[in-house]
Amino acid sequence: MNIFRKQLNADAQENAGAPEAAEVATATTNAPEAALSPKVEIETAHDDFDWSIDKRNVSHYAEAERVKYDKVYDNTFVQIEDGEIVRGGVVALTKTDVVVNIGFKSDGLVSLNEFRDVQGLKIGDEVEVMVVEKEDRQGNLHLSRKSARIFRAWERIVEVHKTGEVITGTVTSKTKGGLIVDVFGMETFLPGSQIDVKPVTDYDQFVGKTMEFKVVKINEAIKNAVVSHKALIESDIEAQRAEIMSKLEKGQVLEGVVKNITDFGAFMDLGGLDGLLYITDISWGRISHPSEVVKMDQKLQVVVLDFDDDKKRISLGLKQLTPHPWDVLPEGLAEGSVVKGKVVNIEDYGAFLEIQPGVEGLVHVSEITWANTPINAKEFFKLGDEYEAKVVTLDKDARKMSLSIKQMSDDPWSTIENKFPENSKHKGLVKNITPYGVFVELEPGIGGMIHISDLSWLKRFNHPSDYTKVGEQIDIIILSIDKENRKLQLGHKQLEEDPWNALEDTFAVGTLHEGTVTRKDDKGALVQLPYGLEGFAPNRHLNKEDGSQVKADETAQFLVIEFDRNEKRIVLSHARIWEKVVAEEKEIAKKEAKAESDNTKKAVKNIQAKVEKATLGDLGALAEIKAKLKEGEGENQ
Repeated sequence: MNIFRKQLNADAQENAGAPEAAEVATATTNAPEAALSPKVEIETAHDDFDWSIDKRNVSHYAEAERVKYDKVYDNTFVQIEDGEIVRGGVVALTKTDVVVNIGFKSDGLVSLNEFRDVQGLKIGDEVEVMVVEKEDRQGNLHLSRKSARIFRAWERIVEVHKTGEVITGTVTSKTKGGLIVDVFGMETFLPGSQIDVKPVTDYDQFVGKTMEFKVVKINEAIKNAVVSHKALIESDIEAQRAEIMSKLEKGQVLEGVVKNITDFGAFMDLGGLDGLLYITDISWGRISHPSEVVKMDQKLQVVVLDFDDDKKRISLGLKQLTPHPWDVLPEGLAEGSVVKGKVVNIEDYGAFLEIQPGVEGLVHVSEITWANTPINAKEFFKLGDEYEAKVVTLDKDARKMSLSIKQMSDDPWSTIENKFPENSKHKGLVKNITPYGVFVELEPGIGGMIHISDLSWLKRFNHPSDYTKVGEQIDIIILSIDKENRKLQLGHKQLEEDPWNALEDTFAVGTLHEGTVTRKDDKGALVQLPYGLEGFAPNRHLNKEDGSQVKADETAQFLVIEFDRNEKRIVLSHARIWEKVVAEEKEIAKKEAKAESDNTKKAVKNIQAKVEKATLGDLGALAEIKAKLKEGEGENQ
């Protein structure tokens, strides 16, 4: 039809310039009008021949009539625009395309691939397509069934998003972060978090499944939609939740399934409603983690402890279904009885022993040992260790019990002077170290302290740990016994004689000794001397003759400038050595200068004495001569 119209227009334009043809066409066109005229028409030969037909047997029309017929022809076709959705009939099928007649000037082609979802497509079927382009470069009408389906699908998706209608879709594939779902023939996105109320890790299990969804989000600009299956589940759960909450009562026993376990408790599914079983409500006894008692997917009977209608929170209990252990204590458990327990908690003041689940007793630090030495409970006890102890106090109403480990044996302090008399020597185990001394255990329950000043005659320690360590054996001597306060004063240096008495002459003030600087600070340096002694050199006494100072680990000569036997203190100086030499040299030079000065004065004095005598003699001779001259002048007169 398109070719026919083009040919008709070409013929009309070709004959437009022929006057004769125009006149014939005009005469033919005005024939009815001439018939009404009173003029008499003269008949000629061949009057029945149509002179408007040319040699190609094609009629020619005037411009006005051609325009009129063009309008009539055009009105027989459908008026369409690009992007318009129209319906058409299948008029032909090829190996690759479907020919669709939509009532336009020409038929359109649609790829056969766009009909893959249609079974048994045949000529005469009616389909809906979109006009992609009315006339492409080749003059063909470009149609698309896929675009039409997507357009209609998007309209439907927008509609159900507004109404909240539940739709059905098929999961076609897996993508990053979720699944692709075919809804009305359009691809939508199902995020992984919207698949189910429970976390989903295996997305492949949903590919190919047909499921119900709700459209939860759309983007008009890019024609994109997000669907959710979780929303449907949540709406169902919410209905169940409301029904369960309306029937809840405190103390009600329900059956639930453990759905999640955390450090602080276990979440249970009560049939559409979640409840929390706190770790403290799982067992009467102490547990470190809920998984010690409950397991995933385990069915349990629990009791409702509390619930909040507004926040939809339910607190559950498991231990409340059994009697409190303090209410069913064994009849034989009383003060003075011996029990066995496991350490379940350790504090600075003692440790708690679990006698049976939910029943605990406290072993105070003062009830650990008969010794009066301080005990660190966190170092003495370990979680899980078991001990036998004696019940000291028992209060069933307050649910408290105090225990004692030391009372499991006799008090050794009652006969302490027999086994550990004063001035006796023993070996002990270092149990604890403090900044002021070392606590030594001689036997279980018996111990004492060595003061830091009683560790060594010769060395001073900043901390006792510089001399010994916890767990080491150390020799001691009993210095004194305080039986009432359960204290032993121990010594270590007293095992040897005081070397300061013998070294007083060796390290007398003014003596020189070689020493090594062991430690240095802003005040001065500690110097290691012979015989194991240590001295102290103030900072200004470390100066060298060249202006530098004696450094740490450097060996040099030191002068004893102070020795205090009672305070066990030696003060040293390196600077005094070269300062003394310099002073002596100055003194010698001074003495030599003075001696030289004295000799010079003496020599000058001798010379002066000689000069004075000669001068006096000369004066006497001159006087005599002068006198004689005066006499001669008198005679002449």
